[in-house]
Amino acid sequence: MKARELLRLAPVMPVIVVPDAGLAVDMARALVDGGLPVLEITLRTPAAFEAMRRIRDAVPGAVVGAGTVLDRAQWQRAVDSGAVFGVSPGLTPELASAARAGGLPFLPGVATASEAMRAADEGFDTLKLFPAEAVGGRALLRSLHGPLPHLQFCPTGGIHAGNAAEYLALPNVGCVGGSWITPEALVAARDWDRVRELAAQAAALRPGASAR
Repeated sequence: MKARELLRLAPVMPVIVVPDAGLAVDMARALVDGGLPVLEITLRTPAAFEAMRRIRDAVPGAVVGAGTVLDRAQWQRAVDSGAVFGVSPGLTPELASAARAGGLPFLPGVATASEAMRAADEGFDTLKLFPAEAVGGRALLRSLHGPLPHLQFCPTGGIHAGNAAEYLALPNVGCVGGSWITPEALVAARDWDRVRELAAQAAALRPGASAR
């Protein structure tokens, strides 16, 4: 699967911080049942790698990826743990080399036109705009589309239920990433029914549709 095909699987990619690997399977099932199969497990907690392994083994409908990948060692460990795609907040030469060698979809983070051009030079035409709202959000994406129409983005950072549709209406946005579907309070309460509801609402969004 190519990165651009990954973005077409669902309009929203949940960005998930897993505090306890024991919660991972139930959380993943709720998201997949709600219509969001592409799951970015951020490498921000010690539980992340075990969470990916458990989801890989127990939730066949999930497409599990690693987020906040910072270097070659993290990427290799994520792949060994079951990740089939990766997401990074930025891109270094070492990480670009590791991602190309692995042959799996990889979304490097960019925040400027120059960074997007450098990522494209490294062979990546499907990118993460991060942190989206902080660096210009929808206005920046509209501006980038003219000179860089061959690039596709998954904006992440400040995306929520109230603005996701406006991002998805842009021609160079394939999906959005956000953490609003698995908020800390719902995860702590193990309220998987509510997580499933939020996932279903997000899955009903459509890329390219007008937000008006």
